[in-house]
Amino acid sequence: MQHARLALFLIAISLSGAAAAQAPAAAAAVSASAPSVQPPAGALPGQTQPGTAAAVGGIQGQNIFEVRPDASELPGYADQTNGERARVQPGNNAPMWRQVGAGVTGYSSLPVSQAPEAGNLIQPFVQYPGSRLTTAGEAWRQVRNQWLIPYGGALLLIVTLALAIFYFTRGTIQTHGAPTGRKIERFTPFERAAHWSNAIAFCILAISGVVMAFGKFFLLPVMGGLLFGWLTYVLKNLHNFAGPLFAVSLVVIFFAFLRDNWPQKGDLNWLLKGGGLFSDAEPASHRFNAGEKLVFWGGVFFLGAVVVASGFVLDKLVPGLLYERGTMQIAHMVHAVATVLMMAMFLGHIYLGAIGMQGAYQGMKTGYVDETWAREHHALWHEDIKAGRIPAVRSEPVPPALPPVQA
Repeated sequence: MQHARLALFLIAISLSGAAAAQAPAAAAAVSASAPSVQPPAGALPGQTQPGTAAAVGGIQGQNIFEVRPDASELPGYADQTNGERARVQPGNNAPMWRQVGAGVTGYSSLPVSQAPEAGNLIQPFVQYPGSRLTTAGEAWRQVRNQWLIPYGGALLLIVTLALAIFYFTRGTIQTHGAPTGRKIERFTPFERAAHWSNAIAFCILAISGVVMAFGKFFLLPVMGGLLFGWLTYVLKNLHNFAGPLFAVSLVVIFFAFLRDNWPQKGDLNWLLKGGGLFSDAEPASHRFNAGEKLVFWGGVFFLGAVVVASGFVLDKLVPGLLYERGTMQIAHMVHAVATVLMMAMFLGHIYLGAIGMQGAYQGMKTGYVDETWAREHHALWHEDIKAGRIPAVRSEPVPPALPPVQA
């Protein structure tokens, strides 16, 4: 029985081989006997005339059995174009995607000034600080998700927790002496207007930035996608509009308070004693102590300049700058680092100015502080006022109201 099956199998192979050998001969005979069809005069190349067979060309079928699996062993295989690769391995578009991944610019009808990367699908390989060597978009994603979000959020939480612990263990820093009733002007109306404008803009930017960066972790699960989406949409627009106000008010504040923020005698002693936060007596200082000067130069001047400059790039407000994806990615990373550091620094400033020190908020609200407060917290400034080197009231007095005009 087995010998019979083997004989039938050999006969089938012989018949199929004969049929395959006759097929090319028959095809050649048909081709030779078929009359050649010449296109009429004036016909376009490749144009098919009615009643004639279709010319060879256009989309051709590809027999999968004709693909050469050993084509990768050919000389120059790695340097083949996409068209050359299709001849030996149809469907293998590796050369095209290699060019796409390498950042090769393709054709685009859009102007470069409006769409500088319209012909680029994938950015070239880079390695940002904290990322692997990979495409720029993936490198930016790694920096954001693995460094900026977790460590930035942790820094803000640590500073907030430290301030809360200090408040519940130490409490508000009280004024020891009794008020004298004699007031000293600490901030003029112009200075207070500039400060409150900057403070309001900063709060809008900080709250909107925190929600956009970290909101999906603590708000999205509570609010749901629809409400959270509308909230972030509103906050994003507020963020964009508050940015220029923050930038302008920051410049005004810098020049308004520059004179009294230069390093002076007593600043180093104030720093060495920690500002008296852990003792009953505060070291003597001028109008602004060394801590406030650090906030001014580190937060307002340095970090403020970095935040504003990177924010203007993200808003595409810098003229003449080519806004590519790499430019926006770098600007975003710089902006995120600077804003987190600024918020961490300003949290301490807000704490002391609001609830951390008795009388500090009244000084910014009304512009005036009691003489006792000035003597205990800024002794050198108080001595200059008592000696007449600094006027106790710097703004113009308000003129009395005119009597009503009699009819």
